[in-house]
Amino acid sequence: MTDPAGRIVVVGLGYVGLPLAVALARSFEVTGLDIDPKRIEELGAGIDRTNEVSREELAASTLRLTSDTASCAGADVFIVTVPTPIDAENRPDLGPVIGATRALASLLDAGAKPIIVYESTVYPGVTEDICGPLIEQCSGLKRGVDFFLGYSPERINPGDREHRVDAIVKVIAGENEAVTERLAFIYGRLTKAGVFRAASIRAAEAAKVIENAQRDINIAFMNEITQIFARLDLSIWDVLAAAETKWNFLPFRPGLVGGHCIGVDPYYLAHRAQEIGIDPRVILAGRATNDAMAAWVADRLHDARARPGSVLVMGITFKENVPDLRNSKVCDLVARLRAHGHEVVIHDPRADPGQAATELGIEIAPDALARSYDLVVLAVAHDEFRAMSDESWAGLVAEGGLLADLKNLLAERALPGIARWTL
Repeated sequence: MTDPAGRIVVVGLGYVGLPLAVALARSFEVTGLDIDPKRIEELGAGIDRTNEVSREELAASTLRLTSDTASCAGADVFIVTVPTPIDAENRPDLGPVIGATRALASLLDAGAKPIIVYESTVYPGVTEDICGPLIEQCSGLKRGVDFFLGYSPERINPGDREHRVDAIVKVIAGENEAVTERLAFIYGRLTKAGVFRAASIRAAEAAKVIENAQRDINIAFMNEITQIFARLDLSIWDVLAAAETKWNFLPFRPGLVGGHCIGVDPYYLAHRAQEIGIDPRVILAGRATNDAMAAWVADRLHDARARPGSVLVMGITFKENVPDLRNSKVCDLVARLRAHGHEVVIHDPRADPGQAATELGIEIAPDALARSYDLVVLAVAHDEFRAMSDESWAGLVAEGGLLADLKNLLAERALPGIARWTL
């Protein structure tokens, strides 16, 4: 084979897979495979519901799109980018990875000596101890002879236009040096930031899972001290403004930690630690603190109001300026306020109302800004909210009402006569 890359198939076209596939297609023959025909239809029409790839980028791309698994048979490289969620007990759910692995096992051509690369976030050992044997079982092929394994952890940050897949360092690892170098060629053409050859597939898996666990723990510390300082009648924002004058103070912020990465990945590492007899106390303490933050905020807001009333929650996505609803902790905040007896209305200009209703059981009110409320909660710092005038914000708060700014977004606004609450 003259082309070291050959024919590439990216399995899964979500937040991770689609930007990756589009970027790879600038240099290689790439097929994007997604089992959801509606997703393929939308992308074919130039619509990316994740807003990670523009209509213009889709139109200009040579990426081939398909939901027909069989049409991807015989490819030289398969890159798996399916989600790795957790179940109701916060245990790793490898169902999507296992399902994708079974499906691609039937597509392998031993003559092509294909490489199967996993980008999905997993704990150390999943690629080689679970996926490799499963491919052998389903295909009848032998690993290291008929097919080869690799790992390159995804680092997509939804909504981030600076740290895109073609501008960040890609960690790569193959099961042998030849595979690693082939991946270095492929990913090296993908990103201008270059590649880092990890010592092993397990090292690459571990690097990914600790990236998000580290961030989770740091935010948990911020959330814990926020609760401590609240008891001392201190605003966390005032404390941070002073502390950040030190050159080596880390600028983390308190808040609701959701999404498909930070709020999930630490459980994968904790699970593996428990399997080998280690109690991951720091990791799980951080998770417990962050998972409980929404309830703590809701309880403080309820206490501040002293009685149930009408509430407007501004923003339901897991972070600012994205439509991503996965594991949004604002949902926990809404549920807790409703449990206290409040009538909660939700407004979010970024979220898809149909998806919110179907996946979260939450209604996004189309006319939410047409009335005033006893409590207005600014939960997500969308740019649309930043652009709202003082008059618009004041008009949402009923007489005697309260404006709760969880993101400290309106700290510089005067808003005379409006009672305010923040962390």
